[in-house]
Amino acid sequence: MSTSKLIIFSAPSGSGKTTIVRHLLKKFPQQLEFSISATSRPKRGLEENGKDYYYLSIEEFKQKIEHKEFLEWEEVYAGTHYGTLRSEVERIWSNGKNVIFDIDVEGGLNLKKLFGEIALSVFVMPPSIKILEERLNSRSTDSPESIARRLEKAEKEIKTADLFDVFILNEVLEEALLKAEKIVSDFLLKP
Repeated sequence: MSTSKLIIFSAPSGSGKTTIVRHLLKKFPQQLEFSISATSRPKRGLEENGKDYYYLSIEEFKQKIEHKEFLEWEEVYAGTHYGTLRSEVERIWSNGKNVIFDIDVEGGLNLKKLFGEIALSVFVMPPSIKILEERLNSRSTDSPESIARRLEKAEKEIKTADLFDVFILNEVLEEALLKAEKIVSDFLLKP
């Protein structure tokens, strides 16, 4: 196994984890590389295969499960699978970089369990469910039913925050970004 590390950012949908991860990739370009997840959901908007996700059919996804090609995977919503390909982590490590994840809560906990001390798990906490709802509505990417489902899931996910190594409250984005930089920098410097 490599001496490279994994940094896992998890949060309920709309908490700002993607914004934080993108900031960290710009801040630490020599040290971090983003792990692109695989999904069986269709592309949204301008998303690109191999950049936003590896888009697979449900059949392709199930074949990869059978062949044990995923480090972790789950069916997040009926018929919608997400997972982390073993080959993706190996690709990043072979480039001499540390892997950074923007992953849902269950996936994040599974990766932490799998990799232990070489993984840092960070939970991004929304200021409140109400603010989370406003953020999801302002995105204009989800139907009201989808937003309701995400909020219901978020309430359960928030209860798992104490299972992560650290958490960042994302109330003021600039403060959350600075805290994320410090946490990641300290972790990368740890032998």
